[in-house]
Amino acid sequence: MTQSSTTRIPSIALILIAAFACGLGLFVAQRYFSTPKQPPLQAALLYPQAREIPDFTLTQANGKPLTKADWRGHWTLIFFGYTSCPDVCPTTLAVFKQAWAELVKLGLNQRIQIDFISVDPQRDTPEQLSKYVAFFSADFIAATGSDEQLTLVTRGTGQMFTRGVDAKGNVEVDHSASVVIVNPQAQVAGMFRPPLSAPIIVADLQTLLKPE
Repeated sequence: MTQSSTTRIPSIALILIAAFACGLGLFVAQRYFSTPKQPPLQAALLYPQAREIPDFTLTQANGKPLTKADWRGHWTLIFFGYTSCPDVCPTTLAVFKQAWAELVKLGLNQRIQIDFISVDPQRDTPEQLSKYVAFFSADFIAATGSDEQLTLVTRGTGQMFTRGVDAKGNVEVDHSASVVIVNPQAQVAGMFRPPLSAPIIVADLQTLLKPE
């Protein structure tokens, strides 16, 4: 009887120590290594973990380079399209125009950048890009580049595009309709999916801009 009791006590102590260690380890993991809690958003879809974007070099309509460094220090909304697009592109940029006007009123435009990147560089010359984007806002950035660089940046942000020629020789372009959300660390944070709403985009951006 005595011998049995003395051997059981250390076993119970070890179990208690192990349980305490597991609990402490779980607390530390949740406190320091768990995925940060996402803010409540109406339409923006945030990834559980922000994604790195490969280095790239595009050319803005004004001739200046556009690189990943230009996406640091502020939130950026990026839409890939082309100026001859009959529906999705002008509709999206019209929503951007409405949202931008409200962001200017709120004084938040200095903390946000909106980029339109053409995936039809053969037809979308710098002059064409400049005129097209300026119709919606002179503050928007327009850029394009080689197929190699465009493929790099579209895949790096989770988007896609294809170009082809139909039976009549007309160029056909297909592209993603989502808006990419890039955080101030120049990482893909998430996206807005169509249909888009200017008031909701503004509301979600206000939430993302709030200090943690």
